[in-house]
Amino acid sequence: MSIIEERMAEHKAVLEGTFSVIPQIEQASKIMCDAVSQRKKIVFFGNGGSAADAQHLAAELMGRFQKEREPYPALALTVDTSVLTAIGNDYGYDVVFARQVRGIGNKGDVAIGLSTSGSSKNVVSALAVAKKMGMKVIGFTGENSGKMAPFCDVCISVPATVTARIQEMHIMIGHILCEIVEQSLIENN
Repeated sequence: MSIIEERMAEHKAVLEGTFSVIPQIEQASKIMCDAVSQRKKIVFFGNGGSAADAQHLAAELMGRFQKEREPYPALALTVDTSVLTAIGNDYGYDVVFARQVRGIGNKGDVAIGLSTSGSSKNVVSALAVAKKMGMKVIGFTGENSGKMAPFCDVCISVPATVTARIQEMHIMIGHILCEIVEQSLIENN
């Protein structure tokens, strides 16, 4: 079997296993629909590939996913290099997202942390702050939800340990959530 066939087979197996988290995806979609219908913010954050996913999903909500509609209040906390480097330098990298959540988050907003390991200190720290502030908290992680789960209202744990396969499912799940939010709010307006 070639590398191409092996990776496609891995992807297929993880996709089939991901059917087990449909209830968590449904719960997350309800939280997001409720928040957006009340004009609450959705903030995304993560590191590396998860930072890219955070930016991608925020853009789908702020711009549009598939249908023409009003923008939804969504942003990624990974895009402002001045903020990231100032907080990282002055307070430490472990709080680069938590400090931003404290600054812009409000009760009823939604914090979505992405970490394939579930243990990224800066993601866990931000989720803890968000929970304490009364925000709704959603986690995207891998098979081992690590330290994130206790702070999450919903933790979507992809049943895989290979980072690339987890990230592939995260973006698929994120797209599903964007579609549900978009469709729900178009139907209700």
